[in-house]
Amino acid sequence: MQRQHLIFDADDTLWENNIYFEQAFDDFCEYLSHSSMTLAEVRAVLDKIEAANVKLHGYGARNFARNLKRCFVDLAEREISERDYAAVEELAHAILARPIELIDGVKETIAALAARHELTIFTKGDHTEQLAKIQRSGLVERFQHTAIVREKNAAAYRELAADRGFDCTRTWMIGNSPKSDVNPALEAGLSAVYVPHPRTWSLEKECLPERHPRLLRVERITDLMRYF
Repeated sequence: MQRQHLIFDADDTLWENNIYFEQAFDDFCEYLSHSSMTLAEVRAVLDKIEAANVKLHGYGARNFARNLKRCFVDLAEREISERDYAAVEELAHAILARPIELIDGVKETIAALAARHELTIFTKGDHTEQLAKIQRSGLVERFQHTAIVREKNAAAYRELAADRGFDCTRTWMIGNSPKSDVNPALEAGLSAVYVPHPRTWSLEKECLPERHPRLLRVERITDLMRYF
C-alpha cells in the first residue's frame, strides 16, 4: 500500500467534544428557566450569537462562556446579578475539566494507520484548550505533526500541505465536519473522508457534494482500516 498523508480532525472525530457543550447548554436553559421559550428557541438565539462572535473571538469553552453570558443578558426575565454571571460562566468553564473520551475504535484505528502512513492532527480553536486535549488524549505519539489554527478553510489546508511538503494526490483530510473538514479540504485540492458524528455542532453542518472523485464516506472511524 502506498504511504499516504492522513490529516485528522480532533473534536468529534478522535474524541467526544460537542456532547459536553450540549450538556452545558441544557444546564444553562435550566438555570435561565424562561417562562415561555422552548429549548429550541433558546438554542436559535444562542446560535445567532455564536455565529456572530466566532468571527471575533473564535472557538472553545472560554468563548462559549462569553456567548452564554450574552444569551443570558438577552433572555433573562429577572434582574441579573454578578452571581448569575459567575454561574453561567462556570457552566462553560466546567467543560475544560471533562476527561478525554476517545470515540469507539479510535485507539486501534490510529495505531494501525500510524504503522503504514504519516498522521497529522489538524484542529481549530483556542490554542491552549486544543493543545491540552491533544496532550491528554494519549494519541500524540502516533502523530508526526499537530497543528492548531484559528479557522480551517481552504487557505489553511493549502498552507499546511505546503509547510509539510505533502503530495496532494496522496493527502486525505478525515473528519466529521462538512464545513471545516471536508469541503475546504476538497477546495484546496486534497482528498477527504467524511466520518459522521450524530452530535456534530449545528454551525459545522453544510451540504456535501453528492458525488466527488476525491470524497470518501464511511460509517465509522474503524472503516478507515479497510481503505488505508
